[in-house]
Amino acid sequence: MKLDPSTFQLDFKNRRALVTGAGKGIGRAIAMMLHRFNARVVAVSRTDADLKSLQEEIGCETMVADLGSAAEARRMAEQAGDIDLLVNNAAMVLLEPLLQTKIESWDATMALNLRAVLVVTQVIAQQMISREVRGSIVNISSMASFQALASHAAYCASKAGLDQLSRVMAVELGAHGIRVNAINPTVVLTEMGRKAWGDPAKGGPMLARIPLRRFAECEDVAAVVCFVLSDAAGMLNGLTLQVDGGFSAT
Repeated sequence: MKLDPSTFQLDFKNRRALVTGAGKGIGRAIAMMLHRFNARVVAVSRTDADLKSLQEEIGCETMVADLGSAAEARRMAEQAGDIDLLVNNAAMVLLEPLLQTKIESWDATMALNLRAVLVVTQVIAQQMISREVRGSIVNISSMASFQALASHAAYCASKAGLDQLSRVMAVELGAHGIRVNAINPTVVLTEMGRKAWGDPAKGGPMLARIPLRRFAECEDVAAVVCFVLSDAAGMLNGLTLQVDGGFSAT
């Protein structure tokens, strides 16, 4: 598909975008930025109050679902309707040292961070194919896919798995004109991120390895996601795109 340079602007008019984990943090910023670029947003969260406040801000559609349940993830995706853009953002992190990592924590992390992405994408991609839509899918991964972090065994493993799953999705869905990419941010200053990394004793060494000398804001990630979803990124497929301020170069 030849791209007209005049279309080098982010405009998702007449496209419906499903964003999981949209109630807070990165997911909320993505939903708000997609709305700003004229997408019709379908926001998913397990917390109804967060969805209601988001709906008041941008007038989006909302769906309450616990994506850690495979049945709930499939139900949500089947009820979402026609989707053109998908952002698999919902995730969790349970900090436990390797030798104290509980099986329950491991299973819960894999269920949400990895299995839910598979289930939701299976449903949404199948209806994209049925509708002959050249859709775009972004999976929110993490620098933890590449960088081993103490007390993050389950989280690091889930994000490494997500990167490889994203590549397989890109290979298989590319034949249908559906692009799949993973975005791998460094520490993002969500409410949770500020609590976890705000202590100079913990955050200082990490910050020192980032040439830009700052952590990411939610909007930094949202802007990259919107670009990668757009037609201007039409030849980007199967990437693990590091949004890390140069951390990976050090």
